[in-house]
Amino acid sequence: MADAEMSMSSKDLHAATFTGLVDLADEFLGGAALLANDEFFAPKENLLKPGRGVFRPNEYTDRGKLMDGWESRRKRGPGHDWCIIKLGAPGRVRVLDIDTNHFLGNSPPYGSVDAIAAKSDARGHDLVAADWLELLPQMPLRPGSQNIFPISHADAWPRAWTHLRLNIYPDGGVARFRAHGDIEPDWSAIEADADTRERLRPGEVDLVAVRNGGLALACSDMFFGAMNNLILPRRASNMGGGWETRRRRGPGFDWIVLRLGAPGTIGLVEVDTNHFKGNCPACCSLEGIHAPNAALTELVDPSAAWRGVLPETGLMPHTRHFLRDELVHAGPFTHVRLSIYPDGGISRLRTWGLRTAAKA
Repeated sequence: MADAEMSMSSKDLHAATFTGLVDLADEFLGGAALLANDEFFAPKENLLKPGRGVFRPNEYTDRGKLMDGWESRRKRGPGHDWCIIKLGAPGRVRVLDIDTNHFLGNSPPYGSVDAIAAKSDARGHDLVAADWLELLPQMPLRPGSQNIFPISHADAWPRAWTHLRLNIYPDGGVARFRAHGDIEPDWSAIEADADTRERLRPGEVDLVAVRNGGLALACSDMFFGAMNNLILPRRASNMGGGWETRRRRGPGFDWIVLRLGAPGTIGLVEVDTNHFKGNCPACCSLEGIHAPNAALTELVDPSAAWRGVLPETGLMPHTRHFLRDELVHAGPFTHVRLSIYPDGGISRLRTWGLRTAAKA
């Protein structure tokens, strides 16, 4: 199979997305459903799985219909059901998505969400009686739908939440839960494996990593793999975990523009084509620009003042490319643009360097 026939992005073609925000609850970032008061019909862990859930009409368990989501039993007394979720990265929630896809006669009629800033290693049982703040008041939920709620933040609230509690009234099933927002970077936590650490110089951090506030803003194409995959933590487990464009049948090349988590100078670039074997780009280049307040339309304008960081460089399939001596300009930059020639897939991009100021 030359290309990923069914990637994360193609499964989610009908799901609402929010360019400029990150799903803070993404399980690949480290998001986890810690505790639910009831998960009789379907486990809480399904809430954070990719996609919108799959309906299998003829599959049952010894407890009833198999549902791809979190589903509690029918409540016969007072109270409501809830699930505590640890965010994969602390941050400020901007949009909540309570998706009841495939839950029609068994969806909850109402839902709400609470938030707390706690220790990252707090256990679910320790948080049950904690002092939660109401992030989303009780709202009606439509069955079989993405229920999307923008969140307005109060000045008195913490800058970043660590855990959320999804409440459903009184019971029922939710397929997926998303908490889109802005990550609050922890620059003291360097995520680098042994191969990378031996190449780093003192003070260098991954300026474009999603955990450090990096964000994919625009790209020419992402038919097979979503653009934010490029800067996720760790190495991808398969092709679907990278950024991949469709086969180009005419002239030109593909590109992606990314905002750095903070302005900085770039000293080491990693381009990882992990899992891309028959569909790796022939070569790539990297450019940077210092434009803290630039609008996206200015960044994609052909006249934008991009400067070369890495000239066109050949790529090998299924390989980690560490590039330091090849770099021709260090910055400082606020954004980078990766170009691939002519098309194909890149699993991860890392731009290791030194921060020069506060977050862009």
